Amino acid sequence: MLFLLKKYVGSLLMPLPLLLILGAIGLILLWFTRWQKSGKSLVTISLFVIALLGLQPISDKLLAPVEGPYNKRYELITTNPPQDIKYIVVLGGGFTYNPDWSPSSNLLSNSLPRVTEGVRLYLQHPGSKLIFTGGKASSPISSAEVASMVAQSLGVPAADTIPLMEPKDTQEEAYEVEKIIGKQPFLLVTSANHLPRALKMFTGRGMQPYPAPANQLVITSDLNPWERYTPSAYYFSHSERAWYELLGSIWWHLKPDNTQPLDENQTD
Repeated sequence: MLFLLKKYVGSLLMPLPLLLILGAIGLILLWFTRWQKSGKSLVTISLFVIALLGLQPISDKLLAPVEGPYNKRYELITTNPPQDIKYIVVLGGGFTYNPDWSPSSNLLSNSLPRVTEGVRLYLQHPGSKLIFTGGKASSPISSAEVASMVAQSLGVPAADTIPLMEPKDTQEEAYEVEKIIGKQPFLLVTSANHLPRALKMFTGRGMQPYPAPANQLVITSDLNPWERYTPSAYYFSHSERAWYELLGSIWWHLKPDNTQPLDENQTD
């Protein structure tokens, strides 16, 4: 129940629903009340902020502090990377399941870049295992199972994939992963903007993740002027990611911790 409440409330607190609600209130005031100036102000603010958040310079300025040092690939941010990595953990994200689609089409939004980065790193570490996390939500199968299917479609043997189908959020993912690998070093693959929060949850359990960012979004390379200064749904989504991570951090500090650290003497 708490998970569903978080999802519904969190969805309404995202920038687009909030701004549309603001604009709708403004329209109601314009059409059905005498508060014309207030209505005009709310509609104007709503449209203006939607346009601003869809501009690349603004959206990426908001997201850049969230991605921080992880706006690079694994090899460029890890000094003296370990060579004997046994596990690569890929955190779950958006997904659906339609058996008639190609496997990769079932991974939505941030999920496909995470899985492909996990597979790339798996190929660099022969003998390693890929751990995928994520529950079912409203789907007949879990996010972890869908990600495993995609990895297998890219050539990873089924025996080298481990789907963890119970976790519903990052905190639970850390708890379930620890049951398998204990305290040994591993690569943690997730979106660059999610890594700062995810690392805190894993290291908070005494685990040893090496950050392996995927799905970097902040563009620091050259863009055409019309791409930078024309409002776009794509860049609006960057603003949404910055806001989403802020909400996620607030929720992490407020929610009850339904996991407990494992015994320090546990072995893998």
